[in-house]
Amino acid sequence: MKKTVIISLGGSIVVPNNIDQKFLQKFVAFISKNLKTWRFIIVVGGGATNSRYNEVARKLGVKNYNDLDWIGIATTRLNAQLVRTVFGNKAESFVNSTPHKKLPWTKPIMIGAGFLPGSSSDLDAVVLAKTYGARKIINLTNTDYVYDSDPKKNKSAKPIRQISWEDYQKIIGSKWRPRLNSPFDPIASKIAEESKLEVVIANGRKLDNLGKILQGKKFVGTLIS
Repeated sequence: MKKTVIISLGGSIVVPNNIDQKFLQKFVAFISKNLKTWRFIIVVGGGATNSRYNEVARKLGVKNYNDLDWIGIATTRLNAQLVRTVFGNKAESFVNSTPHKKLPWTKPIMIGAGFLPGSSSDLDAVVLAKTYGARKIINLTNTDYVYDSDPKKNKSAKPIRQISWEDYQKIIGSKWRPRLNSPFDPIASKIAEESKLEVVIANGRKLDNLGKILQGKKFVGTLIS
């Protein structure tokens, strides 16, 4: 029986500024090569599309977090539809935006997106993991590791290779706000801890490294457990 892998595919990888067509082509090829061993649930984030829409909304006076989150959710669904489409008949014909419900799953790939305000698409990955019995989430982002401080602001920030949920949450805090820039959001982290899930944070552009994670080999990234 194939094992289920949950991948939280950061929007910053899919749409860093414009849609990254070359990455999508490589990602689809990589996942397709691994379908004999695994079946995948891939949750797609909003990326720069979300950032642009949220920025304009804020400039036009929108302050309500729920409203800003719903904009973000819409962008995750748009990006998810793109990813679902490029996988063709390997993926289910729908985007799962009700992760707490166990939907029929016959194709090797299911694509997920945002479903509730108050968190990022990381929460969808956590809920899907619980719904479909997966114990690990691979969170693909635009950095190699979780760091002890923001590496964009602190050049001396140190990478963390393994960390407990308790210590990780001390770094990122406990509050959510739209467009919060954290490797794995605080709401999703709390539920992942309660559910005893493991999360790997890794650079999504390094697909060879993703292969090592799937194979249980030594990889570049951070394990949170």
